[in-house]
Amino acid sequence: MTAPPAPAPPGPQEPAERPPPRARPHIAALDGLRGFAVVAVVLFHAGHLGGGFLGVDLFFALSGFLITGLLLGESARHGRIDLPAFWGRRARRLLPALALVLLAIPLLAWAFGSTAQLRFALQDAPWVAGQSVNWHYIGQRLDYWGSSETRLFAPLWSIAVEWQFYLLWPPLAALLARRHGERAVAAVAAAGALLSLALMAHLVHAVDTTRAYEGTDTRAFALLLGSAAATAPVRDLVGRVPPLAARALSAALAGGLLLSWPLVDGHDAPGLYRGGMFLHSLAAALLIALLAAAPARGVGRLLGARVPRRLGELSYGLYLWHWPVYALLPTTLAGPGGWGRTTLALGLSLTAAILSRRWVEDPVRYRARWARGRRGWLALGLAALAATALWLAVPRPEAGAGTVDVERLTTP
Repeated sequence: MTAPPAPAPPGPQEPAERPPPRARPHIAALDGLRGFAVVAVVLFHAGHLGGGFLGVDLFFALSGFLITGLLLGESARHGRIDLPAFWGRRARRLLPALALVLLAIPLLAWAFGSTAQLRFALQDAPWVAGQSVNWHYIGQRLDYWGSSETRLFAPLWSIAVEWQFYLLWPPLAALLARRHGERAVAAVAAAGALLSLALMAHLVHAVDTTRAYEGTDTRAFALLLGSAAATAPVRDLVGRVPPLAARALSAALAGGLLLSWPLVDGHDAPGLYRGGMFLHSLAAALLIALLAAAPARGVGRLLGARVPRRLGELSYGLYLWHWPVYALLPTTLAGPGGWGRTTLALGLSLTAAILSRRWVEDPVRYRARWARGRRGWLALGLAALAATALWLAVPRPEAGAGTVDVERLTTP
């Protein structure tokens, strides 16, 4: 579960009916791992899983691994990496679903939400569209742990971090791979991860932890550890592990990750910022590398089962929709232990994710010729104009609406 300036324009024309070539065969176990991660995040936001937010680090590690694997695979096959084409593929994969959410959430907030939800949705939406909402929240010192249900786009700080990574890491990886090989990519990724850890440990001493938690630099270690796991030196090292030991290690790592989610409480775990999240991300990256080497064995077979795999395939849409849907549902629907509201939110979010994938995401990604080349850039501009017009058309809450006049309440 992944999010800066607007993405680069789509690259040259590509076949309309065929996805871009992969550096390695599709790995169902990694889809299943992503499915577990998104469920953890959903349960965390619903108040049922104190450490479920760590699923974001698992998303980051997966993104780093998969993206770097694609880049290095292209470099090995062609001797170069077509960066505009890469950015175009990322845009076609991720922007359609995000655009749908950006159009729908302000309207849903206007129809069903509170005054504060609508006001903040309209304020935050342009930052989400610009893939920089994490820095917007840092500037506002929006406490991730104590923020209320008024910020409908709050979880999308992580999508912005991923987009910033997609813009910065591929050119560096391409340069390193071409001039020095994959060993240099692995070394720089590992060094960058350690520097990111040091920055987080330093910045967490501030009164406000938003900077340490949502900063691109302080969260880069998870993405970079995943990137290092995709390089030839790490793959070769993992390949030397005997099969029986690899299966046992995979089971131990998967069990450790799952066990950490109910045991950790983000509100009261300062050690997370001083190496805890780094160790979680390191375990995730190692598990990902082991699963990629032997996806059909042991824990990989369980993760690749139909239900977790399908959840993983829908994880991006589910991540985008789950929080605004949950926050807009009336609290009267909570039910025993709050599970009534959670179950309904999960069902509605899954439905939205399925419809988005079927009718918006896949058609744009694979079949829409207008989404490629110069026409893709033009379509992106038109979508931005349409979103801006919609945001301007939604009635703004009056100043002070939804607030309580304390003086009037206390005056006899």
